[in-house]
Amino acid sequence: MISSVSSYIEELDDTFMQTKSDDDIWLIKFYAPWCTFCKQLDPVWRRIGSELRSIGSPVIVGKSDASVNTALAKEFRVRGYPAILILKKNIKYNYLGPRNAEGILEFADRLSGPLVRPLTSRQLFEHARSRHNVMFVYIGSTSPLKGNFWSAAEDLIVSTYFFSSTREALPPDVYVPHLPAVVVLKDGTLLTYDEDEDGDLKRWINRERFPNYQKIDSYVLYAMGDTGKLVLLSVQEDASPSEESLRSRHLVQKLSEDYREDYRREVYFGFMEGRSYIDGLVMGEVEVPSIIMLNLSTDSYFLPESAVETERHLLDFVDQVLQGSIQSLGGNGVSQRLKRLVYDARVMMAPIFSWSPWLGWTIVGAVLVFVVLLFVFCYKLFLPSGELGQRDETPRPGPHSRRLQDKKSD
Repeated sequence: MISSVSSYIEELDDTFMQTKSDDDIWLIKFYAPWCTFCKQLDPVWRRIGSELRSIGSPVIVGKSDASVNTALAKEFRVRGYPAILILKKNIKYNYLGPRNAEGILEFADRLSGPLVRPLTSRQLFEHARSRHNVMFVYIGSTSPLKGNFWSAAEDLIVSTYFFSSTREALPPDVYVPHLPAVVVLKDGTLLTYDEDEDGDLKRWINRERFPNYQKIDSYVLYAMGDTGKLVLLSVQEDASPSEESLRSRHLVQKLSEDYREDYRREVYFGFMEGRSYIDGLVMGEVEVPSIIMLNLSTDSYFLPESAVETERHLLDFVDQVLQGSIQSLGGNGVSQRLKRLVYDARVMMAPIFSWSPWLGWTIVGAVLVFVVLLFVFCYKLFLPSGELGQRDETPRPGPHSRRLQDKKSD
């Protein structure tokens, strides 16, 4: 059943999949009444519903209480709240970006349109380029490369836009000598896909789908983990950055521009406002401002061995990381996972101890008692029989007695 909770947001229940139309495009939020983040998203969701309705978008905005409509939540494999997704032609597309109206509206626009958007004139091409920081474009007629491009678009449309064009529609500054071709326009440059150098087309698109330098938040950083590239970050204060923070950011940006061709296959560059995410990664407190290189595929990081005051210092640091001459820290080994478990528990308990030390120690005591009882249970469960309690004094038959027993049984 679908019921309206406002003029532009529908409330969905467990019968949704049976009552919806196959041609509908749905933007759905799964929430729980007790979820603080869900409540914070409510005004954003109302704005999204209003804007999509006002522009005549084909996207229908809905929401569902996952604690009540458990069958529907199970159908969409909802694991956490709020969960945001688009349902189009019975295919689910999860949204993993920032929980703000701009990011979600762009996601809805990307998924509601054609898989690959045609740019049939220079005017359309220039208009698209003015709106998108990163553009992947197939240029040419039918070919195996075109099929591979459409296939990649099916998997990566949740992350970036895809376009197609012809030579006649290209602006004068977009020069492609050989067709068919796949190009990406970003950072004021044009890169052409080369199968011999770049390998699989889908992996190349996934690697190149971010600007070379940008402001990075936790959502962007998480998504960058799939690219296989390292990320060089300038970490600064949340607001009103100091002159030292601005200088650090400028060094990273200048390096990204001056050495774009040298590092574009291996490194992304950016700055992050606030250190909480990085503190969690390093399981400590980083100085602000600071320079850090992240390897998101292994949850490891690198820190400069000395102060970074000039572009030369920063260049040396990047080269040392790429050459393997600086030891990586962190990682996802067993010892690091145990250390992270302790760190996460400490971070979680800190506000509780601050609010009520008695409650904090009560929780810690309860956890310790549980661990001890679990250890005793496992000890008893796996201890060989006869070793628990009084020792069994019955003599065990040796090899000679076994032969006698066998003979007697005969």
